[in-house]
This record gives sequence, structure tokens and C-alpha cells, in this order.
Amino acid sequence: MLLQFAQKRLHKIPSRLRLDDLDAALVGAFLEDLENRRHNGARSRNLRLTAIRSFFRYASLEAPAHGGIIQRVLAIPNQRQRRALVGFLTRPEIEALLAAPNRTKWLGRRDHAFLITAVQTGLRLSEMTGLRHEDVSLGAGAHVRCRGKGRKERCTPLAKPTAAILKARIREQGRNDSKTLFPSTRGGPLSADGVQHLLARHVAQARKNCTSLRKKRVSPHVLRHAAAMELLQAGVDRAVIALWLGHESVETTQITRCRPRVEGTSLGQNQSGQRRCKTLPTGRRVAGLPQTTLIPNLWTMPHVERLARKQPCTLRAFEHFVLILAA
Repeated sequence: MLLQFAQKRLHKIPSRLRLDDLDAALVGAFLEDLENRRHNGARSRNLRLTAIRSFFRYASLEAPAHGGIIQRVLAIPNQRQRRALVGFLTRPEIEALLAAPNRTKWLGRRDHAFLITAVQTGLRLSEMTGLRHEDVSLGAGAHVRCRGKGRKERCTPLAKPTAAILKARIREQGRNDSKTLFPSTRGGPLSADGVQHLLARHVAQARKNCTSLRKKRVSPHVLRHAAAMELLQAGVDRAVIALWLGHESVETTQITRCRPRVEGTSLGQNQSGQRRCKTLPTGRRVAGLPQTTLIPNLWTMPHVERLARKQPCTLRAFEHFVLILAA
């Protein structure tokens, strides 16, 4: 697109363009054209600029004689963009959504199991559709194991109601480690479009009983946000939430820092107005449940090891939280 813009502006075909022609003034004009003529937003504009910077960084190694022009292009700043509030579902909205599927039918039972697992675990869409029977452990310390971004494996604990539903789901399918946990009608994994379709269908049904859902756009990622907000409202530290969601850095989880008010009470306070503890109690252990039996190999995972070195108290809090959830 930059070369096409330069051709129109300089009346040169791309093969005759020189690096001197692509100066900071031309790149700036190109970015303005994206906003004014093509009506691109700040995010799209910044993505184009990132690609241009990548090219000029390469050019700085191949053509050091043009270092002045290259540095001026690399100095072009990103445009600040609006950051919208995180979309999530409140507890009444979650309950209305979970009540929408018709559990007397196979599809309804599958969809209900999918939705409750997504809301409780906060797994990404690709992680949910990739789950197999072998990834679900329903014994002591029930959990699901998934492989997320960067091929990083992690285990996410399951609450008792979710574990019971998944147990019934696997029993209905017939236990087979290679089977897809949430298959399509053809037996293969659900596609992204298939998940969007089933979610839109049940959201439309839930809106009949929950009016607040009518103003919200519910996507699979909103279910992930709902899981994060449920943990935040329960007083869980953001470092633990980052570990729960599989974030590489706690900074990624800082988007949940705004605590909205629900039913006139701040989510950081209980009904009596007292401030909730922001971190879980540490140092206490549940008798008879050593840490290695809670979730196999939890403490040997790379991202858990990194967090353990940086914030050991957070890992103790995480262990205690999981033990409470599994109790």
C-alpha cells in the first residue's frame, strides 16, 4: 500500500523508487491518507506503521548510508488510541446464559458443558475447541490441561459443578483419550464459526430472561473476561489471575484493574462495606493434600517456575486457592 501511495504521489513506478523517496514526510502523508481517505482507525494505522518500521530496520543494516532518513522514519510515533472497557458478564447474566441450552437434547448438553467450562476456566477459544478426553482429570484436584499461546502447557482447576458436568459429558460420549470433548455434529472439533453460532443462539435465548444482555455483544472472549472478573470479584490477586489465564506477564491482566459497581456495592467490598482482602491467605495448607498431588506437574511448568522465582508468595496463594476450589 505504501508503494502504491508513493507511485501516485511521486509519479514513479515501484521499481524506480529509491530509499530517498520514502522519507518521513511521505510516510507521514501515507498514514494521514489511511485515516482520512480509507477511514482506518488508530489500531490499523499503527499496524501499518509497525510493518514500515520493520522494513526500515532491515534497510538500516543493508543501506547504512541512508541512516538519517531511516532514523526519522523510525521516530514517527504511534497514534494514541481509545481503550474500551473490558466486556464481561455479571453473575445473573452468566446464569441466564447457562440456563439457555435445552439439556434434554444432545446438542444442548454439549453446549451447556462448553459454556460452563469456558466461563469457569477462562480458556481461550482455540484451547476450548482443542480439548480431548485425555486433557480432563476428574479425580482429586480435578483440572483440565491445555496448550495455549507459545505452546505453553498449563492446568486449570475445575470447580465441583463443572467437574460433575464434564464427568457426565465424558460418560455419555464413552471415555476415549483421543476423543474431542466438545465435538461438532460431524464428530470433529468445533470450528470458531461453530462456537460463534452456538453462542449467538443461546445469547438470543438468554436475552428473553435477562434484559441487561440485550445491550451487550457477547463473544467467546467475553466468556474469558467473565472468568477473570469472577476471580477479581472474589478478591483474587491479579498475579494469580494472570497465572490462571495463562498470561505471560501480569501487565496483560492489568486491563481488569477497573472494578465496576454491581447492585450499589463496590466489588472490592462485601455487603457490610468492609474492604475485601486483595490477596489470598498464604502459608496455610490443607492436611493430607501435598502440593504435588493437587495437579500433576503443576510446579514444573515453565511459566509457573518463572512466576515462582519472582513471586513465591503468589504461588502459595495460588495453591491455597486451588485447594479451596477443589475441596
